[in-house]
Amino acid sequence: MARILLIEPDRIMAVNFKKVLKRAGHTVDWHVDAQTAIDSTDQVLPNIIVLDLFIAGHSGVEFLYEFRSYPEWQDVPIIIYSSVSAQDIQLEGLGFSQLGITAYRYKSATAISELARSIDQVLP
Repeated sequence: MARILLIEPDRIMAVNFKKVLKRAGHTVDWHVDAQTAIDSTDQVLPNIIVLDLFIAGHSGVEFLYEFRSYPEWQDVPIIIYSSVSAQDIQLEGLGFSQLGITAYRYKSATAISELARSIDQVLP
């Protein structure tokens, strides 16, 4: 199926997320910080990225700007899965439209199974 890069600081959530996606036939590379995620992408390009905005090292927004600065990574879909609602961070003001954000899911209102369905909808 697909190779998914998961950038999630919460270990329990990441383990549960990986279980759901592996059952669906996907491969999941999990990282808690931006730099190891960038290093991982240098090795193997994911089909999609699921990103929390609150991660160690860089913020998720800093990761997005760095990730999109590489021309060969411009078309990788990115789903934000964060504990901050889209309204609270005012996405338009951060320039997210230029960063190719495919979807934004609010953790408190989105079950892991719903997120998995969102991933399947985004994948070709």
